[in-house]
Amino acid sequence: MAVLIAGAWPYANGELHLGHLSSLLPGDCLARYYRLKGEKVLYVSGSDCNGTPITIRARQEGVSPKVIADRYHQSFVACFEKLGFTYDCYTRTDTPLHHRIVQQIFKQLYDHRYIYLKETKQMYCTHCQQFLPDRYVEGVCPHCGAHARGDQCEACSTILDPTDLLQPTCKICGHTPELRNVSHLYFALSQFEPQLRQLLAKAEEKGDWRENAIQLTRRYLDEGLQDRAVTRDLPVGVPVPVKGFEDKKVYVWIEAVSGYYSASECWAQETGKDISEFWDEKTISYYVQGKDNIPFHTIIWPAILLGLGKKALPTNLVSNEYVTLEKKKLSTSRNWAVWIPDILSRYDADSIRYFMLINAPESHDADFSWRAFIESHNGELLGAYGNLVNRTLKFIEKLDDFKIRTSSVDPEMRQSVEAIYVKTGRLIEKAQIKEALNELFSFIRRLNKYFDEKQPWNTVHVNKVSTYQTLNTCLFSLANLAQLLSPFLPFSSEKLGQFLHLDPFVWKMIDCPEQIPEKAEPLFAPIGHSKINEEVDRLNRQSQN
Repeated sequence: MAVLIAGAWPYANGELHLGHLSSLLPGDCLARYYRLKGEKVLYVSGSDCNGTPITIRARQEGVSPKVIADRYHQSFVACFEKLGFTYDCYTRTDTPLHHRIVQQIFKQLYDHRYIYLKETKQMYCTHCQQFLPDRYVEGVCPHCGAHARGDQCEACSTILDPTDLLQPTCKICGHTPELRNVSHLYFALSQFEPQLRQLLAKAEEKGDWRENAIQLTRRYLDEGLQDRAVTRDLPVGVPVPVKGFEDKKVYVWIEAVSGYYSASECWAQETGKDISEFWDEKTISYYVQGKDNIPFHTIIWPAILLGLGKKALPTNLVSNEYVTLEKKKLSTSRNWAVWIPDILSRYDADSIRYFMLINAPESHDADFSWRAFIESHNGELLGAYGNLVNRTLKFIEKLDDFKIRTSSVDPEMRQSVEAIYVKTGRLIEKAQIKEALNELFSFIRRLNKYFDEKQPWNTVHVNKVSTYQTLNTCLFSLANLAQLLSPFLPFSSEKLGQFLHLDPFVWKMIDCPEQIPEKAEPLFAPIGHSKINEEVDRLNRQSQN
């Protein structure tokens, strides 16, 4: 079975924050899980180095867009590596290969008459003396009344055109732009409405899309799809491969989502492998992104694939809701954010991964607070899981005559472990990552209770058979937990696997380790309670600068 996992592309115009991590982390869990099962996996993404956000940042700093893109792409790569992300290919949208693939896709759609010329109007700033890209225009959303950009309202997720905005202003100078006639190429999105309705119906029937993706996609279809401009007057990006339009750039509707295919081609070139099995009708695909990216993956990208005659339409949409910070909306402009390079400099990657997964906004918004994060680490990772590992291995370490005997493992616990592989596997495949992790930590709490009830510290003096049964049961459970938790907590799982002399992990129940465990070190270190106030104070000071 071939599994394509496509992570959304963060804009290389600023550091990653917790909102990015919340959206993207499920992709790594899925990739790790399917590899443990022995499936063929292609996990791709990259940095979006084209478009308006980068040029705005470059203008603000007085540097070239490439300086900005290079800086943040390098930071993204470093952060994903520290977080344990296992991309098969993490690339960027300003590579020659990406440009070539996007131009091929664009030209094919144009040749198939799905892209056509249209006279339209575009915002022009007389003060700046230029046509304004969509993100250079800001105003009031006509649908919900929130402040919105010219391409999309983050409050209600409506895809917009700058001409839709009420009270539009130029983001560069603040003046009110005017409408001027201009020629652009448009994508005939409306032609694909029947096929997209079929895709939605199939997703509803199988339950492979999150409810927010189903509801938002249905809303777009019920409102009626509008053809969309796919060329823009931008300083950087992919040149349009159509005569007379060479001075324009391919707009984000086509250019960014095509990165999934160009990243696949990049991987193929680097490895010498064939990508065809990851792009056919049998492929299982997971598109992993935040709620604001849903229409690009349920409407725009499927329509492009249909226009190209490709049958590898998205099968699974993993679209998390939003993350708030200390009960307030994340705001990068106000510096009200927890930046990934910053939190990684002080806390373990598994602690961050655990909290963001166990509190994932899978069905509704979730809040990150420093109190909850630190108490979660101390109470669950350290207090439950780390304590179980430590008390089991330390007890075994003190017994000179301890023997590993698979036959003495509690049959009920063995049966439970076998069932957990099946249940958590099904949950992961449905992208219910939070529930799968909850199942595993429920089992960890059960094991701690089992250890307490068996009281090996007492039975060791009167009934060593019972003591060794308890310890072998816990050792067996820990060996399997190392595997079961590895998609979620890769670093501590690897450490535990080394303690237990485990072979490479697989998604299948294993017996007790064949060797006596190594002298164990704690999987997690405690975090002082005083850190809560320190971090909150740091956040407040940061937002005031």
